[in-house]
Amino acid sequence: MQKIHIKINQIPMEVEKGTSVLVAAKKAGIHIPTLCAHPDLTPWGACGLCVVKVEGMPKLPRACVTEVSEGASYITHDPELNKIRRTIVEMILSNHPNECLTCGRSGSCELQTLAANFSIREVPFESNVTEHPKDESTLSIVLDPRKCIKCGRCVLVCQQLQDVWALEFIGRGDHTEMMPAAGALLSESPCIKCGQCSAHCPVGAIYERDDTKKLLDAILDPELHVAVQIAPAVRVAIGEAFGLEPGTITTGKIYAALRRIGVDAIFDTNFSADLTIMEEGTEFVDRLTKGGVLPLITSCCPSWVDYMEKYCADMIPNFSTAKSPMMMQGALTKTYYADKKEIPKEKIFSAAIMPCTSKKFEIVRHKDMYASGQQDVDVVLTTRELARLIKQSGIDFLSLPDEGADSPIGAYTGAGTIFGATGGVMEAALRTGYFLVTGSEYEKITFEEVRGMDGIRTASIHIDGKELRVAIAHGVANVRDLLNEIRQARDEGKEPPYHFVEVMACRGGCIAGGGQPYNTTDEVRNARIAGMYADDQQSEIRCSHKNPFIEEIYKEFLETPGSGKAHELLHTHYQHRPLYTK
Repeated sequence: MQKIHIKINQIPMEVEKGTSVLVAAKKAGIHIPTLCAHPDLTPWGACGLCVVKVEGMPKLPRACVTEVSEGASYITHDPELNKIRRTIVEMILSNHPNECLTCGRSGSCELQTLAANFSIREVPFESNVTEHPKDESTLSIVLDPRKCIKCGRCVLVCQQLQDVWALEFIGRGDHTEMMPAAGALLSESPCIKCGQCSAHCPVGAIYERDDTKKLLDAILDPELHVAVQIAPAVRVAIGEAFGLEPGTITTGKIYAALRRIGVDAIFDTNFSADLTIMEEGTEFVDRLTKGGVLPLITSCCPSWVDYMEKYCADMIPNFSTAKSPMMMQGALTKTYYADKKEIPKEKIFSAAIMPCTSKKFEIVRHKDMYASGQQDVDVVLTTRELARLIKQSGIDFLSLPDEGADSPIGAYTGAGTIFGATGGVMEAALRTGYFLVTGSEYEKITFEEVRGMDGIRTASIHIDGKELRVAIAHGVANVRDLLNEIRQARDEGKEPPYHFVEVMACRGGCIAGGGQPYNTTDEVRNARIAGMYADDQQSEIRCSHKNPFIEEIYKEFLETPGSGKAHELLHTHYQHRPLYTK
């Protein structure tokens, strides 16, 4: 890669050709403020905050969209640039509601931080807040257009990273607005509830629906037995809300915090991730050996399921019928656990802590989500919601002792842990797949071939002398080409290019779900993924089929993987959903 020699604030630097001034400044340890730029997205210079000076040039280019030039000298901060940036922030504030105290982003709002950094105590411009009603039409996220600063991040992430196109630019000039496609309600648009728009929004214009009160009300109800499950990815991210580094494993502290909040039982979704491997793995082996539809495509990501039902309904026969681990855990909580504890299922309040906003929709997605005769999962809180709940409960999270989950549906293996990372479901399946096919153990535990952050990864694994071709995709925009390759082989009557495919809607997998702590970048994603693999590495048991509690639940309750009882509780159906419902 060609190197470019530049100066930033008189500091000589060598950077790669094509580097933006914004990125070069960061490499030099200099922070240039911006509200529209994000490492995940194509820069487009919307906010104007990142203007810089170039010696010998009269114009002030925007650092996010300006590539460095050989020999150029850039000034990123001086009194004039400070005045310009302060004025821009003041202008944005004049069009923004002054509701910081009641805003869901208070304390984590990028605009609020800039206003504080520039010591803005009053706005010299006339207030011109455009009145728009909130869009609360989905169970997952809420749009508050009055707070939109027109940075465009939500539109870019929805269109570029997710290929959903539920959000778009409407109007021109000062009248430009970011809204659901065609001006519809979000629930009527192609939205898949992934929450990546809310995760990338710098202000409080898009945020997750807060359901913490539902959990607290259930805890206060003496008639209810409150059981909570936590997802794999939560344990390597929630610590960031308390000053810990991304990837720090806090499983035991989460259990302890939930007990102090007042829940009655704590389970781990990792347990049902192990169960998912048994059900999905059995389904795959049946298709592979008995001539079923291939490739089998994973179904544990609800946003991917929603996308598939809307955009790829022709692939429904390829989808695994296995429910997500969360929904399996919910069904077992109100059946197996209820029976063992002799608690009427209607007296159990089942809650889930998830890294994902789409999980809030999944709990009512289909009648199969009521397999127990009740709603199997009553409420979903995101990682961000749990962090707020811990803080409002006066709990010193960092000082908590590590505690364990409750039995019998709380114990898990390392395979269950890695579900939260892209490639993790595939690797967990491969660890157990060999056993399900051959009845013997495979000497290989780790499968580096399926790990990594490439948008699409393929690998060839040999099991019992047979080649098994697998593919992994994350970030929905990466799936299109993969599905077209599968379709082409199908339409031409050829053997499928892959036997097993894993898809996660969010880049990096659940570790970067729409409900995780803000400011997620690839650096943060990689740290969280490393935490997941570290948790796996330290696990005494690392294969799902070796979990003794999984063996026990089949022996006592579910009979065998793929049995009629298992299908009744742990499997689901799919249907074509129209892109627009209005």
